[in-house]
Amino acid sequence: MIIIVGIDLAGSPKRDTGFSVMDGDMRSTACVLHSDEEILDRTIASHPEVVSVDAPLFLPKGRTSLDIRGPPHFRECDRELLRMRIRFFPISLGPMRMLTARGIHLRSAMEKEGLEVIESFPGAVQDILGMPRKKAGLSRLEGALRRYGVVIQRKKGGYSGDELDAVTSAVVGLMYSRGDYTPIGDPAEGLMILPKTKNPATKTHD
Repeated sequence: MIIIVGIDLAGSPKRDTGFSVMDGDMRSTACVLHSDEEILDRTIASHPEVVSVDAPLFLPKGRTSLDIRGPPHFRECDRELLRMRIRFFPISLGPMRMLTARGIHLRSAMEKEGLEVIESFPGAVQDILGMPRKKAGLSRLEGALRRYGVVIQRKKGGYSGDELDAVTSAVVGLMYSRGDYTPIGDPAEGLMILPKTKNPATKTHD
């Protein structure tokens, strides 16, 4: 049974990190975690084939530290998002620096455990698949994920944006495990994984 973990990582342990576990039939669970230890322990316990993380996991080529301000600010995958006209926050922008540092740390810790970790970006995935982003309404995003085929238990009050983005990260992780994906970027500085094709059954920005 294929198991995928999707993580919508927060920059700080004080904020909610969305965590989702999905199987090959797109049956999913979602919850909120906080500390690095909690995230790492739950991930390892899930025995995933792939861990799909919504956070920058690599620095741009030529940049050795986030502590040194100045260029380069963009990786090749970031430049590709610009060409695709997909909105994102650069890794050197304010809070993104903390998120990037945490993402790199967790990727390293997970890889030491023998886990395969990929970088995902739920906003781009949702744009490509014709789904609304969470800012357009959580119920609309949840509905779009269900129509796409995600099977997740109904939750009183609905799921948070962090949880739904974690589910979206798991979706692209499943695509990756099946070889149905598009990698963007420079392998020398890490690739971002995106969907290969749009689901024709999904209405654009429903």
